[in-house]
Amino acid sequence: MKKTFVLLLSLVISCVLFAQENICFSSRLKTLQVRVNDKWGEPPLMLLGGSNWVVISFDDLQPNYQRYSYTITHCNADWQPSDLLESEYMTGFNDTHIEDYEPAIGTEMDYCHYSFTLPNEDNSLLVSGNYRINIYEDGEDDPVAQACFSVIEPKVGIDIALSSNTDIDTYSTHQQLSFSVNYSGYHVANPINEFKYIVQQNHRWDTHAENLRPTYMRVNQVVFEHNPSLIFNAGNEYRRFEILDEYMPTMNVDRMYFDEPYYHALLYVDKQRINYLYDEDQNGRFWVRNDDNINNDTESDYFITHFALKMPELPNGDLYLFSDFTGSRIDEQYKMEYNAIEHQYELATPLKQGSYNYMYMFVRDGEKTALTAPTEGDFHQTENEYYVYVFHRPFGQRYDKLVGFKKANFKE
Repeated sequence: MKKTFVLLLSLVISCVLFAQENICFSSRLKTLQVRVNDKWGEPPLMLLGGSNWVVISFDDLQPNYQRYSYTITHCNADWQPSDLLESEYMTGFNDTHIEDYEPAIGTEMDYCHYSFTLPNEDNSLLVSGNYRINIYEDGEDDPVAQACFSVIEPKVGIDIALSSNTDIDTYSTHQQLSFSVNYSGYHVANPINEFKYIVQQNHRWDTHAENLRPTYMRVNQVVFEHNPSLIFNAGNEYRRFEILDEYMPTMNVDRMYFDEPYYHALLYVDKQRINYLYDEDQNGRFWVRNDDNINNDTESDYFITHFALKMPELPNGDLYLFSDFTGSRIDEQYKMEYNAIEHQYELATPLKQGSYNYMYMFVRDGEKTALTAPTEGDFHQTENEYYVYVFHRPFGQRYDKLVGFKKANFKE
């Protein structure tokens, strides 16, 4: 196990890349988080101006300080860099060192915790839209991580309706979203061409909808109904577990043990789901904390966490662990191996103490979209979160403003 873990730490992850995802490119970096106004579980969305801030943090699984810096890139709705000059979207120099770091205290696994806040005395943001933060190790040209968030100047209203009575099935395996955008009081010369829309389910970018065209128009309103791009696989509720104490098993943990040099958490073996299972999940989120809930950032240890899913091996594709702690993305670091003797998929990975949601996702060979049906099932009752982003680029402008956002939860 120790050799396997060392090998994991030496890998530079190669995987399908979406420009808008929070990603650690080096597997030495873990627990990348983007938190707005210190509110856990909220979307990475900050109001332009005022006393708002975003904190970006991560751990480096080595005991010694490593010099890191970050750059800020303003992006359009499609997360490609906008045409703005740096001086037009930010103040300060665009290569800032990360000065806030602390080594772990009293943990078996050594690490340093790094964090920085935007805006700060060196940098502030001047316009709304999407922002990508690239993090660099001193002396390296390629980023070791990227973090993404959005800044909004609210100008439009959004109404959302959700239903499991969809255009392709009725109370079965899908959910359908309809929405309207009200721009009364906000000058828009050509709403068809000036507005852009992004729709997400549960922070996922592999299934997001874009390039949407309105179904019809009303006075000062655009309406989206019966759009096939807004039909989503319903999935199932996320599975959950907690690792809070070094010796006491907690939620969904079979046993804890110490195997030099690290603690291990062996989760109960999961089973393939064939029915909907109600649970009060957090739609993929995780929360770093320990049993004392004190100095969580630096006194929470890392446990080698063992996952297992008992089911027949699936042909023509691979199985992945999927959660916010994987970046809500398909990452080769979290690809599971099939144990033909035990008839189960397995993975062991270091995770910081805390409460976690997770799923198992299947990706067919040659495809990019993760599927829940083979492992978790798709059930219309599933509680899911949906996000609608509205961007605006007036004629002659060189970037996409973020002018509207709405979150809605589907509940039967």
